[in-house]
Amino acid sequence: MARNKTVCCGLSALEVTLGVLFGLMTAVTVALVQDTHTDPPHPPFHPPPPPPSGDPQHKPYLIGIGRADCTGPPADIPLMGYASTEQVAAGIHTRLYSRAFIVDDGRKRVVFVTADVGMISQRLRLEVLQALQTKYGDLYRQDNVVLSGTHTHCGLAGYFQYTLFMVTSKGYIPASVKPLVNGIVKSVDIAHRNMRPGRIYRKKGELDGSSLNRSPHSYMNNPEEERHKYKTNTDKQVVVLKFTDLDGDGIGMLSWFAVHAVSMNYSNRMVSSDNMGHASYLMEQDKNPGELPGQGGFVAGFSSSNLGDVSPNIKGPYCMNTMEPCDYLNSSCPVGGTKMCKAFGPGNDMFESTRIIGHNIYTKAKELYAAADEEVTGFIQSAHQWVNMTDVTIQFNNTHMASTCKPALGHSFAAGTTDGGGDLNFTQGSTEGDPFWDRIRDTLLGPPSNKTQECHHPKPILFNTGEMNWPLPWHPQIVDVQIITVGTMAIVAVPGEFTTMSGRRLREAVKQELESDGLIRDWEVVLAGLSNIYTHYITTYEEYQVQRYEGASTIYGPHTLSAYLQNYAKLARAIAQDRVSTLPPGPEPPFFKKNLFNLLPSAPVDGKPVNRSFGDVLEQVSPVYRPGDVVSVTFVAGNPRHSGDIRDKSFVTVEIFDNRTETWEIVHTDASWETRFHWLKGLKRQSTAKVEWHIPATAVAGLYRIQHFGHYMHFQNLRPTIKPYQGSSQAFTVTPSFYYQRHH
Repeated sequence: MARNKTVCCGLSALEVTLGVLFGLMTAVTVALVQDTHTDPPHPPFHPPPPPPSGDPQHKPYLIGIGRADCTGPPADIPLMGYASTEQVAAGIHTRLYSRAFIVDDGRKRVVFVTADVGMISQRLRLEVLQALQTKYGDLYRQDNVVLSGTHTHCGLAGYFQYTLFMVTSKGYIPASVKPLVNGIVKSVDIAHRNMRPGRIYRKKGELDGSSLNRSPHSYMNNPEEERHKYKTNTDKQVVVLKFTDLDGDGIGMLSWFAVHAVSMNYSNRMVSSDNMGHASYLMEQDKNPGELPGQGGFVAGFSSSNLGDVSPNIKGPYCMNTMEPCDYLNSSCPVGGTKMCKAFGPGNDMFESTRIIGHNIYTKAKELYAAADEEVTGFIQSAHQWVNMTDVTIQFNNTHMASTCKPALGHSFAAGTTDGGGDLNFTQGSTEGDPFWDRIRDTLLGPPSNKTQECHHPKPILFNTGEMNWPLPWHPQIVDVQIITVGTMAIVAVPGEFTTMSGRRLREAVKQELESDGLIRDWEVVLAGLSNIYTHYITTYEEYQVQRYEGASTIYGPHTLSAYLQNYAKLARAIAQDRVSTLPPGPEPPFFKKNLFNLLPSAPVDGKPVNRSFGDVLEQVSPVYRPGDVVSVTFVAGNPRHSGDIRDKSFVTVEIFDNRTETWEIVHTDASWETRFHWLKGLKRQSTAKVEWHIPATAVAGLYRIQHFGHYMHFQNLRPTIKPYQGSSQAFTVTPSFYYQRHH
């Protein structure tokens, strides 16, 4: 059954209410954690070599590209994306990576990072910037570093500092934060160390058959004249940047495409990079032949864009109990309501859908990469401001003004989306409140003020988060707005999920300002979604009036987009007029050190069956398999949280025996698409690790084994002690299909 998406894509009012109650009741007894993040020892800072001489408009750039593992402990910690209380990490589908791209023109430099994470939180960005400041001084700053999330819904939660996000994620969890911070910083470190002269080329194309507008009713409320400017109700464009060295050899690629990373649905409990991560995986495997995933010099970043109303579930929404189309206006079913309305496809299950969508994105990007011939040249600029988004005045004309609001979420927020609907009696498109839920809200959280209700009209307010500040503010006030430019390539870092039309308006506004002097007319403007801080959704004013999920989740009110258009236009104007240095930085965001509660209990001591050891095989492999089969083996396991920092390691290896050297060679790890590592918690603190290898058609015939690595905690001399363990399956044979058929 469909479940609710969390704070990014839908949330059950009941789950929020229970979470709030639990948070309020336990906050007084739970130990409030301090910021425990500490950076590992850093090597001394060595500046990169100077750029090559020549005309600044045509000389090569200095380019640095890096990739680093940012996977956290895949056990017990909630996943960030769907509000299912059962969706707690229990294994690895694919590992998560941070990919960093540095470009320097000899006078300025910019850094763009795309990370396999649901979204960048304000706290995550602040901690990354602190770590970079410690290592590099003022070289990497808030104005020239962009952090963007791919929006996978299967990464770990727990890296936020605002109460709403903490309540739904069991708090601020250092075990989640540290691998993200350290992984992102390491990717920048690698890019910094690898800087060398190179060139950038760009290409743009369109990708069909991989995206669907999940709120077409809202989109249709935009002006007809505006809609007729575009062929489709989602952006099909794929923009690719190709990075090469001076010999023309490719060293990396960066791409933008607008689609939600929700091919892996709410029932998945394995850490996964979803469709965008799979596209990166395919491109990097293609360009780094013979290398294991996460290794090799070529780095392929696939970044999110204006995906707010864009789903990869292209078969569309159907009622699961009747298989009839859902109600068009409110995405509900006659029997079962919103939770019965679910979008499907294109595959028969979430793994196949992830593979298909990821492969489609990869194939188009690879095609554009090969054809990229328009060189990007020119100066680099970066513009950034912090803005109090709760108090922005918008001047429409000489007589008409409006303003943004304190944050609030509407009733349709609790209805979820067709990618995961709500469990209760909420539906999308609600412009009237529900007396039952309003009474609960007023009793538990307090009613919204008249001013807030009027400001958000026609949104019926479910949670007046801007007026809730205990134990910390529930939503941010101070928001990053940022643009970086490389030659005539402008990357607009947006702090949330812009809908299709919102993104189009923002791109046009920025492009108009950049070309206002009339000197340069070939600007390419892309939106990098879920960057720097997360503020839910941004719809157009017209879409907001419909109050589907996206409008109900536009937290600063109906004029949110207008405020962003105004602020980003100001940044673009400063870039065009070369007066970025005159921009005031704006009010700095908070960095909370108190009241960051952590509701995740410590991992207990591990148990094991009698007369068994950790790593022992409980369910053994068969002796013979063929391509297309699934090899499965189950081990006695410890809790993966006891393994500490798991970056650049693996819980799983698939190995082939090399007859020439008489050694076992690793062919797959838990970062591979072909493997699945399931951690299963049992009774009496006992757990198992089930490892699957989905044998690809390309598998070489030979003798194989599967190994599992981990750590367990036990008492030694009355003290808890952590020890490593490993286990191995029996050897088995993979044969060509004709041999298998002949003998079976």
